[in-house]
Amino acid sequence: MALSLLNDRQTELWDAERGHIRTMLELLEGWELDPDDAARLKQAFEQLHELFLLVVVGEFNSGKSALINGLLGERLLDEGVTPTTDRIHILKFGPVGKPEYASEDIRVLRFPSEMLREIHIVDTPGTNAVLRHHEAIVRDFIPRSDMVIFVTSADRPFTESERQFLEHIRQWGKKVVVTINKADILEDGSAQQEVQAFVSEQVQRTLEFEPEVFTVSARRALSTTADQSGDPSGFDGFKKYLETTLSREGILRLKLLNPLGVAEKIGREYLDRAAERIRILADDAIALEKVDHQLELFNSDTMSEFGRHVDRIENDLLQMQLRGEAFLDESMRLLRIRQMLNSRAMRRSFEEQVVADAPARVEAHIQEIIDWFVERELRQWRMMTDELERRRETDALQDAAREASGGFAYNRRQLLDSVGRDADDVIQTFDRELEAKRLIETVRESVALVGLVEVGAISLGLILKAVLTTAAADATGILAAGLLGVLGLAIIPYRRGRAKKELREKLGALREELREALGASFEKELDRTANRLREAIAPYRRFVLAEKEQLLTIESNLDGILNQLGELKTEIEA
Repeated sequence: MALSLLNDRQTELWDAERGHIRTMLELLEGWELDPDDAARLKQAFEQLHELFLLVVVGEFNSGKSALINGLLGERLLDEGVTPTTDRIHILKFGPVGKPEYASEDIRVLRFPSEMLREIHIVDTPGTNAVLRHHEAIVRDFIPRSDMVIFVTSADRPFTESERQFLEHIRQWGKKVVVTINKADILEDGSAQQEVQAFVSEQVQRTLEFEPEVFTVSARRALSTTADQSGDPSGFDGFKKYLETTLSREGILRLKLLNPLGVAEKIGREYLDRAAERIRILADDAIALEKVDHQLELFNSDTMSEFGRHVDRIENDLLQMQLRGEAFLDESMRLLRIRQMLNSRAMRRSFEEQVVADAPARVEAHIQEIIDWFVERELRQWRMMTDELERRRETDALQDAAREASGGFAYNRRQLLDSVGRDADDVIQTFDRELEAKRLIETVRESVALVGLVEVGAISLGLILKAVLTTAAADATGILAAGLLGVLGLAIIPYRRGRAKKELREKLGALREELREALGASFEKELDRTANRLREAIAPYRRFVLAEKEQLLTIESNLDGILNQLGELKTEIEA
């Protein structure tokens, strides 16, 4: 299109359109752009420099070549009942010569027809269910067109394959004119009206707007003589419509609108793609929030239940304290002086009656805590794996997975598979006995720091013997001083009270230190488990956040470009 023929405002519209298409192309190339779509956008960009492109399409033997001959006023193209066109032919102005090779599927033919000075006409291969290669050629050429003449035949008007092909044309927002060719085979005018009404209704339903429909006989157009009255071919009305539509202003309008239609179609497709991915990532974010929430619950529930386990240990120590106080009340009396003098026997009785199975019970409780924690950790891995498995099976992801390697779906699935695989490996290789053994060693080390471990077992006797030794020594000291008669009644209760107090203090300190030691060990182990879970899902989390940020930017920018194209389209149409 020659810029010299445009006024100032038209030149501004032309520049704005090129700018918007260029911006869309750069935006999508910076994200991801299918090669075919990239080629179409570049074609739309370059199309503004080219002459008007009038593309004639239809099934083979519908009379496309005859229709073009009728428009040009002479038989320049071969006509026949068999597919005579197996390539796209672009008709341009110039002296007649040999076909020029443009590409494997495109040939250029030149004719000295005045119509071709301002317009290039494209004769396409016939389309149907058999000649799929021809149909693919035509489909790829449609986006380059400025106007489409859709030719159907009166003997088989608007077939199902034609409807499907017209649906493809509609997606590109092209100006479409429908011609029903071979009107001469119909019996009379009423038959023509019936066929035209049928085709008009079907085309309108497909295109979702009312197109111009003409019933013509391209064969008669060239055989009609000047002295014949009327227009038996019906071609005059069709040609006059084209002459009006393809005036300078009409050509300019369509020339500016068609690249916009291409850009809008591609832009909307990628906007929908971005929106769909944002929706998928929003669901992914919800899944990650669920995993985080599960982890928070795991932490809080674990510590809460851990407290109840430790309470049972403290209860055993408290019961031992009560037994100890009862033992001291019973043993440290005036009538038990002889027994008090035998400190070895008294210590043995203390261990049998007071200490009893308390160390074994405490150690058993600790083992229960370890087994319980190991099982909870394994269950948490399974919950995370199940949540990720549900994300892998989303319908949208399965559809998108068919995209080319390296795209959004591929990367997302790879990460989900990787995280899921890592979590599955943890579950499959999770050795409860080995994990419990490791935890036991951790707990033993912690408890050993407060002096509660002896030869691999918790021994409370070490601390409690000290209480008993003090009590026995006190009793011995009392007798040795010979004060039994004067002070015995006061000293023995005093010493017994002091021994009970010391027993309470030592067991109280023991309970506190044991709780702190176990708590520190399990908090450390809880942090370790939580960090392992977070690290396992971290790559997927980073992908979701980064991809969502990029997609929101793409969506915003693409939406802005489409709004600008819409405003430009409104002004051009006006």
